[in-house]
Order: sequence, then structure tokens, then C-alpha cells
Amino acid sequence: MLTNEERRVGIYTESHQPIDPAQVSPDTPLEALNLNWRERDLPERVRTKHVHRLHPYLGKFIPQLAEVFLRKFFRPEQTALDPFVGSGTTLVQSNELGIHSVGYDVSAFNVILCRAKTHTYDVAQMRREVLGALACTERALQRAQGQLSLLMEPRELLYEHTTAHADYLQQWYAPQALRELLTYRHIVEHGDYEYKDLLRIILSRAARSARLTPHYDLDFPKKPQTEPYWCYKHRRICEPTTDALKFLRRYSHDTVRRVEEFAWVRTDARVEVRHADSRTAQFPPADGVLTSPPYVGLIDYHDQHAYAYHLLNLTDRSACEIGAASNGASERAKAQYVQDIVAVFRRALDSLPTGAPLIVVANDKHNLYGEIAAQLNVQVESVLQRHVNRRTGRRSSEFYESIFIWRKP
Repeated sequence: MLTNEERRVGIYTESHQPIDPAQVSPDTPLEALNLNWRERDLPERVRTKHVHRLHPYLGKFIPQLAEVFLRKFFRPEQTALDPFVGSGTTLVQSNELGIHSVGYDVSAFNVILCRAKTHTYDVAQMRREVLGALACTERALQRAQGQLSLLMEPRELLYEHTTAHADYLQQWYAPQALRELLTYRHIVEHGDYEYKDLLRIILSRAARSARLTPHYDLDFPKKPQTEPYWCYKHRRICEPTTDALKFLRRYSHDTVRRVEEFAWVRTDARVEVRHADSRTAQFPPADGVLTSPPYVGLIDYHDQHAYAYHLLNLTDRSACEIGAASNGASERAKAQYVQDIVAVFRRALDSLPTGAPLIVVANDKHNLYGEIAAQLNVQVESVLQRHVNRRTGRRSSEFYESIFIWRKP
């Protein structure tokens, strides 16, 4: 038997079966929400279904978690607001369930990624454009290879980039890889393509894999890897990556497949993605909030996609990030974090009707969300604890995240 306290905070024994998101309804009791999925309950291919794996993203919550709370607290035709949209998990899952959604993010790359995931595609045209851009790139590179006089140096292809962008790209990519990436970029930006955001995501994903970085350290590499090294991922000596075309091929075909898979389950529900700082944005009317805010002093969200900012000439607004790792987790940083999160949620509350839910997924290891709730004067309906007992890559440590369920008074 579970104690009352265990029921309240959502801690369960191994014998208590994790919830099947598809079985959740508005009538499902909160105490029945065992969210402690293990690898055998939710294998990676399920957690990263269809467009959720269009591009790697650190710090996102899994779609099954979003689905549980969308089914529990929202109805079709209602509108879910996510003021920290990140990689777009709330938006994608809302659409699957026929729920309208609107998301905000200060990161230009995040906005491109979310729009690429949630756009309503003509699937046949999408396939033609993705495979066509790849074929054009292959032909251009083959022609240049056959006529050495046409084989431009990377520095010649960087004329559209600022000096800072050009310096970064030449530092982190081998000449051949950079030539291939820039050729694809030139074809996309100057070609007659309707779905350019999707093509930019393919380019960014390939650029992430093609950097001069160890295979086991793609998240936050410290410096370019230019010499052979012992690879912890492959357990052998590996060579630095020198080309990018193989990644452009792989991710082009993977993207087509994932967008086609999502097309089978998506609905006509509206999806809006807005590039703005949520501390000052004017949110439209919504029926509730489902979001996972940035953590304190853990991730620099712009820096994790630095290659995309440099390659796509995006404006860096990292100074506007809330809780950035570069600011640390000092008492001053935590106080600023509370102030910023409160500012966002106050604006969100203004857009919601009385009694509307605010579901906030956070790793609250600094115990800040009690103070945040008090300053907002929200009604605390429940706080669930979720044991995250599997991670990917070398980040294998276990941790807990909290799901705060509040109501607008």
C-alpha cells in the first residue's frame, strides 16, 4: 500500500506499473500517474518517435510525459501555451491530440526547429525538396571535383558569413566537410524551396555530426579534435571526421521518413511558434500552460547549437537566456531565476481563465518552485516526482524531476 504522502508526490514501488499515456483521461486520478518509466517501458525509439528526433536537443522532456498531462488537463479544440517551447514537444503532442498550441522561445534556432517539426507539409513535395536539395549538392560537388578549377576553398564559400562566424566554422570543420556543408547551404538559401526551415534543420543536424569533435562528446566539446583519439563510444582509436556529405545523406532520408510518420498522426489543430522573450511577450488567450522551463546554471541553450548559429547566420540572444549555465547557480543567480520565471508566468496567468491549469516540469534541485508558486499566488493542486532512471550518451546519472500542477485562482 502507498502512504498518503507517496500518493501526493507520486512516488511508486517497482511493482506499481508505469502509466500508459494512451489510457489517461480527464478522470484519471493523479495518484494513478506513475511516471517512472524504465527503458523496457519506453525504449528510445518510442521516446524519439517521428519528428521528435529531427534534431538532438538537450534538456527536453519526453513526449509521453507531455501526452499524459495534455490528456488529463486539456480537451480537443482548447489551446495549450508553452512559454519555453524549446524543441517543441508540447506543440507536437498537442497537435496529435487535436489541441491547438502556441509556443514562445528566445532562441532563433529553437524557433526554426519547432516550425520544421510542426509545419503542415505536402508530403510528396517535401520528399522532392529534401531529396532534390541533396541531389543538387551531390552534383555540384561532383562537378567541382571533376574540374579542379571549380573546387572552391571553404574561405571562398564563406563570403556570406561574418568574420566571427567564418572563424568558428574554419576552426571546427575539416576543409572537405566545410565545403560540403556550405555547398548545401548555398543551394538551400538560393534555391526555390518552400520548406527551407526543414532543409536548414537537416543541414544543422549534419553539421553537428561533422564537427571536429570526438564521437562520444557531441554535446559540449571543449576544443576541435584534429588528431586520432581513443573513442569511448566505439572502444577503439578513431579518426576525426573530415566529411559531411554522408551525414547530409543519412539525415535527409531520416527526415523524410520522420515527417511522413508524423503526417499519419497529425491533426488540423493550429500550431503557432513565436520568436520572443517570454518575460515581455504578450501571450494570446489560452486554456492552460504545459511547459518545461530552463534549469538553473545547467545548460547554455544557445551554445549547445553554436554550430547552427554560425552556419545559418542566426542572431545570438544568449544574453536573454533564463538560468544560463554561464551565470552559474549562486544565490544571486537563483534569485534572478525566480524573478524571471515569475515574470513569465504572471504574463501567462493573464492569458488564462480562472481555474486553468499550469503544469510545469522542472528539475527543482534548488527548491525554488515553492517560492515561485507563492509569489504567483497560484493554487497548488499537486507536486509529482518522477524518477528519470535512464539517459543516453555518457550522461548516465539518475535524477528526479518535479511536475508542479498549479491552478489560476
